Parts: sequence; structure tokens; C-alpha cells
Amino acid sequence: MRVLGIVFAGTATEHREEMSRFVAGVLGLERIEVGGASADMFALADGSTFAVAGPREMGGTTRSLGFLVDDLAAAVASLRAAGVEPGPVAENDRFRYSHFRAPDGALYELVEQR
Repeated sequence: MRVLGIVFAGTATEHREEMSRFVAGVLGLERIEVGGASADMFALADGSTFAVAGPREMGGTTRSLGFLVDDLAAAVASLRAAGVEPGPVAENDRFRYSHFRAPDGALYELVEQR
């Protein structure tokens, strides 16, 4: 597996509307539309994305980080070989991705740009 960087961060909150206003108004991030995404998505200058979701819209977690990989299928196979069972591959207009739980119990993602 070859990890190229962190390309996605997300938060799930009961205060989605207020958080999205904060991210746009105070942090100054540009809201973008991403077809197939159920969260409010924001673009960062380095090309990464920040998402604000409702409390049950990110797989039962309050935070998520997405590791950019060059080959999602190979990365998923590497997880399985290490005894980590990844979730199904999902996609939206920008990314293909698979969630997994790491040894710390937290939810992470492997992300491939489309």
C-alpha cells in the first residue's frame, strides 16, 4: 500500500448547520457540491476536503480521516492481508473509498481520487 497523504477529514455532529456556517464564515472554506456525498463538503487550498455530517452519517463515528492511496484495490487487499476487514468500496463524484477500523478502534478511510 502506498499512502500519499491525508486527503479527507470529516466530523459528525448534532450541530451540523451551525458547524457548516462556522466552517464557511469563520474559517473561510469554500463549500462545494459533491454528488453522492451526504455531508456538507468544503474545499481546502491543498486539494483536500473537509466534511460536516449529521450524527449518524459517517459510519457511527464523530471524526474520520481519509488516507489518499494511489490504488484503492491494492490498499484494500493490504488491509485484508493484515487481518483488517475493510468496509465496502463506496464512491461519490470525487472519490472512491473504503472505511476500516484500525487497532485503536477508530474509523479511518482509504481514499482514491477519481
